[in-house]
Amino acid sequence: MLEPRLRTMWLANAASGAAAVAVRTPRPVFAAQARRAQREAVVASDLEVVTVTDHSAVITWTTRTWNRAGRLRPAPADTELRIVPADGRGRPRVLVFEGMRTAYHYAEVRDLEPGRAYRFEAYSDGQRAVPARTLVTRRSGTPESTGVFTTLTPPPGRLLRTLALANDLHYGEPASGLFAGLFDGLRHSTDEYPEFMLQAMLEDLRLPDRGADHLVVAGDLTDSGTAEQSRGVRDSLDQWGNLGRDYFVCRGNHDVRPPEETDHWGQVFHARDRLVEYFVGGLRLIGLDTTRVRGAGGTLDPAQLAHLRELLRGEPDRPTLIFGHHPVTRHAAVSNPGGPGFVLDRFNAAALHALYATAPGVFLHHSGHTHRNRLSRPDSGIGVEFLEVGAVKEYPGGYTLVRIYEGGYMVNFCKTRSEAARRWSTRTRSQYLGMHPDHALGSFVDRNHVVRRDFSGLCAEPSAS
Repeated sequence: MLEPRLRTMWLANAASGAAAVAVRTPRPVFAAQARRAQREAVVASDLEVVTVTDHSAVITWTTRTWNRAGRLRPAPADTELRIVPADGRGRPRVLVFEGMRTAYHYAEVRDLEPGRAYRFEAYSDGQRAVPARTLVTRRSGTPESTGVFTTLTPPPGRLLRTLALANDLHYGEPASGLFAGLFDGLRHSTDEYPEFMLQAMLEDLRLPDRGADHLVVAGDLTDSGTAEQSRGVRDSLDQWGNLGRDYFVCRGNHDVRPPEETDHWGQVFHARDRLVEYFVGGLRLIGLDTTRVRGAGGTLDPAQLAHLRELLRGEPDRPTLIFGHHPVTRHAAVSNPGGPGFVLDRFNAAALHALYATAPGVFLHHSGHTHRNRLSRPDSGIGVEFLEVGAVKEYPGGYTLVRIYEGGYMVNFCKTRSEAARRWSTRTRSQYLGMHPDHALGSFVDRNHVVRRDFSGLCAEPSAS
């Protein structure tokens, strides 16, 4: 039997001589079609508020779809970022939209007001991006979990110069994520990832929105300190600037060859156990060689420590940034997966704290080695920041900018922006059983903060040492 309304329509059409009538009925939705629609739907995740300055913010995420095996794979989609002041009542409006489709999204919004809170939403193909299942971005109060970030308030006075802090290039490394034989490394299928990750950073630093005057590389420039690796990384850095004027380096444990072999890194850069000192516009940079002949841990030989004591005693009030490969503090020792034996030994760490206590000009100690962003507490009540910076060669894949003003400095970690760098950074998130983001990204404050300090005596113009 026909439904009464349809039967009436059929009789009316028959009486009017119509040959036929089409009756539209819903098409059945088959299970296979439903599964296909679910597979093709974009999943937007890995949301990270990476960088927040006084006037800008960088937010990244990844888009994926399900494949037939039930696994997520990268999938291109558009990029959309909506922003509104958090104290307003309006809905977030689109401030960034990029129609060029990518799976590795990088949205930077500019012209924000200093010291103001903003609500944000990130979308790809209409799907809102959410944080990955990692504690570092999902814990209570993070910008990713609240959907709110607050721009920094810059130090007072003029911007004098911008330093880029970087480390752990590992030029020549064949696989990323190796650790004490416990984890298999990730290999790139076509390119040498340390090379394009380094190149991506160097290209970034010259762009006007980064504007780095100098680059400081705190060790592990190479994978194993061979002649080929040492010359290769030197050639890349020399294309960016001049050693000792534009960029400055110290040795890391991966740059050390066995004692019976030639010190190729030393021939290309500078000799072992040597302290290096440079001046740029009144700012002093001191690089330490904290490496051992064997082993991953760090130390300082007595002659180098004595040289540092002499320099700091001669000009204790001069604004000074010190860099060495191995972290220094107890906090760093107990919080890294390698334990206390992975950082600078306790005797020399205590000696550095004692020296810094007598040299109030020392304001920041930059180190690498742990491949993470971490603002570490000093062991004593000294006014020095101990800052570890994430690796260039893998996730989170970037560098830290230190913008020095007359009244202090602003710290911002930045991811490198090339498509190849974003793709590799996303892939290496999975290192160490997927726990690498919790270890390496660091908290919002580790990556973005302001310190008040008097730098009014520094020059704004770069000068050679």
